[in-house]
Amino acid sequence: MKTASSSHGLHTASLCTPYLLLVPLGLLAVLLVLPSLGSSNARSDGLGVLCGGAASSDAYSVSSGAADEANASSTAAAAGTTAPPRPEEFSLLVGVLTMPSRRERRDIVRMAYALQPPAAPRARVDVRFVFCNVTDPVDAALVAVEARRHGDILVLNCTENMNDGKTHAYLSTVPRIFSSTPYDYVMKTDDDTYLRVAALAEELRGKPRSDVYLGHGFAVGDDPMPFMHGMGYVVSWDVATWVSENEEILRHNDTHGPEDLLVGKWLNIGGKGRNRYSLKPRMYDLNWFMDNFRPDTVAVHMLKDNKRWAAAFRYFNVTAGIEPSAGLYHLP
Repeated sequence: MKTASSSHGLHTASLCTPYLLLVPLGLLAVLLVLPSLGSSNARSDGLGVLCGGAASSDAYSVSSGAADEANASSTAAAAGTTAPPRPEEFSLLVGVLTMPSRRERRDIVRMAYALQPPAAPRARVDVRFVFCNVTDPVDAALVAVEARRHGDILVLNCTENMNDGKTHAYLSTVPRIFSSTPYDYVMKTDDDTYLRVAALAEELRGKPRSDVYLGHGFAVGDDPMPFMHGMGYVVSWDVATWVSENEEILRHNDTHGPEDLLVGKWLNIGGKGRNRYSLKPRMYDLNWFMDNFRPDTVAVHMLKDNKRWAAAFRYFNVTAGIEPSAGLYHLP
């Protein structure tokens, strides 16, 4: 993904006054236009909308094999032949649940993904930021610009919340909004989780493509992992589709409460996600002292502020090799 700079001009009150009357109309237009940004939007019967940008390639994807494809194409062109495209080994959609006001956090998370190495060979990993309906006029205006710029925002048809059905709305929407191009796996994670995509993709390479439930497993009684920690978990496409089609979950109002525990409950009752994999201790919470990072980390959670994100970047050498610019830094 790329970043873009913006400038803001300030005018005197006498010049601005005639135009202030246009502001409410402009905000209303943004609210009406937000669900239809971009020409490549995907829709799903009122469930949600993927807000694409004018340059949809900015929607961040972590993939590998592109260089191999380019080399193969060049070799084939030199030989006067056509190299057949090699199929993907698997695909993963990563939904980062966030809130409209957390713009700075999303910029940090975008950088965290953009600076990572490619995923496992032949894997495609797409990262999208997930909101419920954006109702605040200021947030709507800024999110509309963000969606237009990056093309990585998925807006669900729900009221913004954490433990009141947002995860269910996400898992229900994805199989319908991407029905024509399904993924092999769907992940739910948070904007305070640093996910190391290559490490996760390597874990998924040898796993089944169906009936999968993977994450940081919690043990309860004799059950080693009845549910996965909310920092991030993966289900296979068929499991997400089952959640989407299971009307019993809504009929029993079973979407209110700790979202990670509820997902496990749905799957346990329905006999789904029987291929369960716990990546504990490689998925973990960062402690108070920020000294429990692991070199084999798949995901580290509780990065609640910039200081913790900076610590993660330093530990995983995200900033290694980035030289300060003489024109920007004035060091003694």
